[in-house]
Amino acid sequence: MNVDTKNLVSITEANQNFSRVARMVDESGSVVILKNNTPRYLVIEFEKAEKEQLADGEDIAAISKRLIAKNREAYEELAK
Repeated sequence: MNVDTKNLVSITEANQNFSRVARMVDESGSVVILKNNTPRYLVIEFEKAEKEQLADGEDIAAISKRLIAKNREAYEELAK
C-alpha cells in the first residue's frame, strides 16, 4: 500500500476531529493514524475493506501470490 504523507494524521487530531479524518478518507480512500509518530491505525472505506476480503475457497498459496504481487513495491522498498 502506498501511503501519501498528506494522509497522515496524529491520534490526537483524529480523536479531536474525526469528521476531518472521515472527509480525508472520502477524498483519498484511506488515512493512516500515527501514535507516537509511528503508523498505528488505518482507516479505509468500508467498501474497500469488503473487496479485500478473501474469496471463498482461495488457498494459502494463491493468497500469498496475490498479496506479494499487489504489494511488490512495498516489499522491495522494505528490503533495501
